[in-house]
Formats: sequence, structure tokens, C-alpha cells
Amino acid sequence: MNAFDLVLGPMAYGFMQRGLVATLLVGIVCAVVGSFVVLRGLAFIGDAVSHAAFPGLVIAYILGLPLYLGATVTAVATALGISYVSRRGGLRFDTAVGVLFAGMFAFGIALFSSIDGYVADLFGYLLGNVLGITMIDIVQLAILGGTVLAIVGLLRKELLYASFDRDAAAAAGLAVDRLDELLLVLIGVTVVVSIQAVGIIMVVAMLVTPAATGQLLAQRFWDLVRIAIAVSIVAAVSGLYVSYYLNVASGAAIVLVESAIFAFALLVSTRAHGLRPVVPA
Repeated sequence: MNAFDLVLGPMAYGFMQRGLVATLLVGIVCAVVGSFVVLRGLAFIGDAVSHAAFPGLVIAYILGLPLYLGATVTAVATALGISYVSRRGGLRFDTAVGVLFAGMFAFGIALFSSIDGYVADLFGYLLGNVLGITMIDIVQLAILGGTVLAIVGLLRKELLYASFDRDAAAAAGLAVDRLDELLLVLIGVTVVVSIQAVGIIMVVAMLVTPAATGQLLAQRFWDLVRIAIAVSIVAAVSGLYVSYYLNVASGAAIVLVESAIFAFALLVSTRAHGLRPVVPA
């Protein structure tokens, strides 16, 4: 088999074409939102919200509703609930995350265990199955992901200002609490966009690893975002080919490629020693 066949051969299959489109969409959205997640130190909330989406998936399945709708509702509600519990109860943010993370995922598992028989559709969301994605799924991903990117594009200056200097942003008249809640909502929707590609268990890697790689290599925030997008695209394409030729899970392959790129960046970058802090411009 020549190099031409190695590259184009897998793309003769519809499931590979759909998988590639889906992973590129997911990768770009995760890279953009993940850059704010890494900047603010919110990696744990990505993991929490991804697990909180599971009961929404199960409820939607039981009621015969679109799975993405159920996942979006519970993911966003949990993200906002974390903010509310933290403020209302005077708890540390990570404590509120831990409480709701455990409670929501346990609720999902309890509901899941009540369904008779093997439920492949739901089980696939735990581990990811991007090669099983349909055109309807891609349309839903495009709508959700496009909405997230549009909001970030419209409010990029405000989100960035509040991320770098919350007190100064508040003094300048920005509603920083509302911006915080908006970012949590965006994280929730991004998680929902990602879970079919890599699964609930690994979605935090899609959010964090490309942006963390950008943080190692870039000094300016928007350069960090560009690097994160590039890493996500390379990992999406490479991971799909790895999964095809080695017959391994596609989501795991994508995350492993991202991790390998991060490890390489860590070895070669002076940012690993904290020499250059990231700045807004």
C-alpha cells in the first residue's frame, strides 16, 4: 500500500468522513473554550459538568427525547448550580464542584441501572463513539458549537478582561458575575458537544490538553488559542487514522495524540519553567 492509499483509503468510508467532520468541530470548540478554562484554572469543572450530563442523557432516553437536549439541560443546570451553591453556601468553588459532580453522576448511574437490558446508545456516551456519528448528530454539533463560538466571538474582550483582572473589570462596569455564569454555560454546552466524540470519561482532556499545550508555547492569550486549535485539529485527524489502522477506540486515540503533543511541548518549551506569563493581547 502506497502513501496515497494510506491517507485517502480510510476516507472512502462514510463513517470516517463523518467522524472527521465531527472531531474537527469538537476540537475547535473545545480549544477556544478550553483556553478560558485553563486561564481561569477551571479544569475540574469540565470533568464535573461532563459527568453531570449523564443523567440528562438517561432521562432523555427514557422519555424518548433528543439525547443532546437532555445532556445540555443537565450540564448547563449543573454548571450554574455550582456557581450558586458556591456563593450561597460560602463554599470554596472546588468544594461545590465536588459535591454536585458526585451527586449528579450518581443520579445518572442510578437511572441507568434501572433500565432493563443493555443500552448501547447510552453506554457509547461514556466511552465515546465518534465513528458512529450520524449526519443529524453533525448538524446538532454544528448548531451547538457554532452558537458557542459566536458568543465567545461577540464577548471575547469582556470575557478576557474578566478572566485576567476580575476586580478591574468590575470597577469598569462589567457584570463579572454574569460573565462568570455565561462562561460556565459555555463550558456546559461545549461538554455536550464533545461527549459523543471522546466520551464523558475523557472529555476534560479535550478541553484542557490543547489549551495547556498552548500555554506552554505562547505568551499572548490569542496565540495560546491559535495553538490550541492547531493541536486539536492535528490530534483529531491523527487520532482517527490511528484508531482506524490500529483498531483502537477513536476517542482514546485522539486524547493520546493530544497528550503526546503536550509532552513534546513540555520538553522543548521554556514556558515549562514559568519564564513568561501569558498576557491578554
